[in-house]
Amino acid sequence: MSFRDLRNFIEMMRALGYPRLISMENFHTPNFMLVSEVLLWLVKRYEPHTDIPADVETEQDRVFFIKAVAQFMATKAHIKLNTKKLYQADGYAVKELLKVTSVLYGAMNTKGVEQSDLSEEDSSKFKFDLGSKIADLKAARQLASEITSKGASLYDLLGKEVELREARTESIARPLEINEAEKTMKIAIDCVLEQVQKTKDMLNNVALDEANLEAKIEKRKLELERSQKRLQTLQSVRPAFMDEYEKIEEQLQKQYSSYLEKFHNLTYMEELLEDHQRAEQEMFEETANMLRLMQNRLKEEEQRLLKSGNNDDSDIEIEEDEGSESEGEDRRLTKQRTAVEALLQGRAGAWIVGTMQGGDLEEDEVSGDSEIDLDEDEDEDDMDDDSMEISLSKPSHRARKPEPLEESDNDF
Repeated sequence: MSFRDLRNFIEMMRALGYPRLISMENFHTPNFMLVSEVLLWLVKRYEPHTDIPADVETEQDRVFFIKAVAQFMATKAHIKLNTKKLYQADGYAVKELLKVTSVLYGAMNTKGVEQSDLSEEDSSKFKFDLGSKIADLKAARQLASEITSKGASLYDLLGKEVELREARTESIARPLEINEAEKTMKIAIDCVLEQVQKTKDMLNNVALDEANLEAKIEKRKLELERSQKRLQTLQSVRPAFMDEYEKIEEQLQKQYSSYLEKFHNLTYMEELLEDHQRAEQEMFEETANMLRLMQNRLKEEEQRLLKSGNNDDSDIEIEEDEGSESEGEDRRLTKQRTAVEALLQGRAGAWIVGTMQGGDLEEDEVSGDSEIDLDEDEDEDDMDDDSMEISLSKPSHRARKPEPLEESDNDF
């Protein structure tokens, strides 16, 4: 699209009396509504009684509208429009619109109508009626084409007149012979009879072909009936291994149901096992915390006893000191044994993996049978503290002592 085409289109539409003002910016982007309005106005201006639907809401309606306008212009005004460019509704559509507007503008100028002096109100009322002249225009164009073709053929015939004139004079001067005329008529009659015979043969062949086709149709019908009967017999016959197949299918269904049940049970047992292991781990952690608390309490008790032993009067005899020392030692051993038994009773419900042999009792013998003089009291206290820490940090050795075997039998 050029600026000149757009300017000429706007000026022609203004001269033709289009009621709406068209700007040069209207066709920079696709504007189908404006293009459809201009086309409808041009068609009405060319033929006021034309019935073209103005609905362009959907895509199908737009395509139908463009096709109708292009067909009208091609048949009525002999103007060929490019429907694709019109559907684009941009600058390329202006070139197609310019074809119609230029025809109307030229027709208006030939009549000498001055549209530039009309006001905007008068231009809206102006009507240029060409409906009555369309038939005359078509007839004139047809006659012009016929005159041209007839003139060309006449010119060719006149060019051959010199040669044909001699043949024509000879034919006129020669007398008419009856025998030749009869011969010519017989030849024509024979040709006609031959054509009639050919037509009859074709009709006979058609009847024969029809009979052949009917025979083929009957044959196909018989084949179809035989095929249907065979199909019915095949459908009614039961296969040889159908019973075994049904039995195997029932067994497969049972196996599948049992598999589902076992799978559900296995999943449930795994979940219970996980819960049991979680509970056992929590119990083990609680037992470890209890052992730690008991160890701390025993240490505090031992330190308190040591402090109370050091504060006794120095006038007590050595034998009394030895008796009190042995009593304190017995008291500590009794507390350790009760703590271990309580630990074993608390873990009676847990699983214990081990052997039936007794554990090492060296630590207990050292802590239970040692007799130390009064001068070595501090060393004895240190050794007792070490033995307490070892015994409490390894509860598994005490769990294998021969004494609580009757209670540990419940674990198996």
